[in-house]
Amino acid sequence: MNEPCFYRISVKALILNEQGRFLMAREPDGTWDLLGGGLDHQEDPIAALKREITEETGLVVTHVSSAPQYFVTAERAERGIFIANVFYEVRVQDLSFTPSDECEELRFFTAHEARGVKILPNVAKFLEVYEPNARQG
Repeated sequence: MNEPCFYRISVKALILNEQGRFLMAREPDGTWDLLGGGLDHQEDPIAALKREITEETGLVVTHVSSAPQYFVTAERAERGIFIANVFYEVRVQDLSFTPSDECEELRFFTAHEARGVKILPNVAKFLEVYEPNARQG
């Protein structure tokens, strides 16, 4: 029997601070994830990322990289559902955010720190590819 080969595509924001830590949002259930969300049919990925960030936090996006920086796939917390995350480097005007039902807190993390909190499977997969690159840069 073949495994399912369909993925829900999600665009994610890699927002870094001066120390190279990346920004994550705490959701109401206590899990942490990078900002972003599902890509709608025929939606431009950069426009989708800006839309998701605004919907979740009210933050003003000032820059999105023209090409993705990372791509990871993972099984979602709901078993049997698979997700593909496309990560773009993003800059925002400031971190004055408006809490929502998708984001109660924002915090910067190192890869090591992120492993110490409740993260989603897609974040764990991201850390596998991000950490080796963070050590080099």
